Amino acid sequence: MPALNANTTIGFIGAGRMATALAAGLIRSGAAAVDRIVASDLSEEARDRFRDETGAEVVPSNSEVVERANVLILAVKPRYVVPLLAELTSALGPQHLLISIAAGVTLDRIEEALGSRHRLVRVMPNTPCLMGAGASAFATRNADADDAEIVTALLAASGLVVELPESLLDAVTGLSGSGPAYAFQMIEALSDGGVKVGLPRDVALQLAAQTLLGAARMVLETGRHPAELKDAVTSPGGTTIAGVHELERGGVRAALMNAVAAATERSQQLARS
Repeated sequence: MPALNANTTIGFIGAGRMATALAAGLIRSGAAAVDRIVASDLSEEARDRFRDETGAEVVPSNSEVVERANVLILAVKPRYVVPLLAELTSALGPQHLLISIAAGVTLDRIEEALGSRHRLVRVMPNTPCLMGAGASAFATRNADADDAEIVTALLAASGLVVELPESLLDAVTGLSGSGPAYAFQMIEALSDGGVKVGLPRDVALQLAAQTLLGAARMVLETGRHPAELKDAVTSPGGTTIAGVHELERGGVRAALMNAVAAATERSQQLARS
């Protein structure tokens, strides 16, 4: 895991669950030292939880974070982004790299709210970042290769990270942003199937979750196409092909594709609203 420059101080504006997970990942991986992280939040409870889980300093003032940090991560709910930027814009300078993880808030909206040119990054993370197993994508504006390296180091501490044009971030939302919910439904359905054929509920749930985890690791770590891996365990006339046939009969493949498309379309609608 690459470490950030020793002169980099990371400021979280908003100290909720995702901010806490990102900060904890940075510290755990060694990408950033705990004394180079500071966070603010209006909620004392959120500040206390951030401090307890990361060991990093917390302050009640957003402006203090802006003064002390040169990498700022906006980790507030989308509806608060524009008012927050109006509050901070006079304190922002060329030394600041501004990163937003607010869903649906475009770089155009951020730039318009700031009223001037700044180095901006928009990130689409997902909830498995909380477990260090996230999938995040980011897009930049007015930023250079060094800025992209900083963002990559930040996000890689909590999982997979890719850089994409902003026009594709709605598709990322539809796939990996909303995707954990699809996987949870698959785990639930598989465990229900296990119960139907006689397995205890707790055992069925563990087996279902571990099976999806193992399958995902095989795709990521072997580099083999999932169809190839599927064919390798689908023997002629065997149990697996019987199960795969039922999945095809039920339209599981089409349903998952439609789910990604529907969530992407909804993300596009929200961005326009």
